[in-house]
Amino acid sequence: MPCGRCNQNAVPGETMLASEKRLKLLGWWKRPAACAIALLLSALWTSKGQAQDRAVAYAPADIRYGAQIYAAQCSACHGVNGTQIGGVDLGGGALRRASSDQDLRTVLANGIPGTAMPPFRFDPSEVTAIVAYVRNMRNFDSHAGTLGDANRGRAWFEGAGGCTGCHRVNGEGPRLAPDLSDIGALRSADFLQRTLLDPSGMMLPMNRAVRAVTKDGKVINGRRLNEDTYSVQLIDEQEHLLSLDKANLREYAVLTTSTMPSYKDKLSAQEMADVITYLLTLKGLR
Repeated sequence: MPCGRCNQNAVPGETMLASEKRLKLLGWWKRPAACAIALLLSALWTSKGQAQDRAVAYAPADIRYGAQIYAAQCSACHGVNGTQIGGVDLGGGALRRASSDQDLRTVLANGIPGTAMPPFRFDPSEVTAIVAYVRNMRNFDSHAGTLGDANRGRAWFEGAGGCTGCHRVNGEGPRLAPDLSDIGALRSADFLQRTLLDPSGMMLPMNRAVRAVTKDGKVINGRRLNEDTYSVQLIDEQEHLLSLDKANLREYAVLTTSTMPSYKDKLSAQEMADVITYLLTLKGLR
């Protein structure tokens, strides 16, 4: 229960500084015991921040994708278990310059000057995957998860899945659904998996379909490209680009249910892994 003397909204750093001021006012600040207390407070806040960082939940799909990237890009220097470089134990968390996930992202982007660690041009989904794998590599079982095959995934995407009936990839296909040419660079493995399982729940606002009815009763369904207070631009089901004045519409609605079906009970674990692996290869022009 609050005692009435504390500021319940104070942030950790402000709280520690307030404690220092009190000690100074009391004339204790120069005493060894007071210094020890201040150091203890600082250590507590630091360890708390690191613990919160390590408490992040990492998605299995990202961990598996990270394992594949690590094997191809990192294992030659760091070894399969992450212990090949002296003083560095990736699986055990012995990273002097990367105690947090953000630190690790910075090291991947900038490298470490004066060492053999170079900067990498990983896209966001790859960075997310590598961080997830490094934080879990000690407990990762390569046989427990299902690794996908991009060629099988592409065959399903273009064949039985019927995805090319709506999605465009690398300049080919219709424009009825979002272009997936660079989806592998924009979205993580976990995001893609959740979208395949629950497309309506994962649909981004900008990708929601719209339904408009003009004052003369014409019904227009399409995918919204742009919208402001007075107008909306969309591509209709015949792939015509239209700009509609809202003042001339009798009805206008943004739909929250995706036209894409859920594959929750339609794909096996292997097929799901194959499709995700294929989608992650779609990086656009790099």
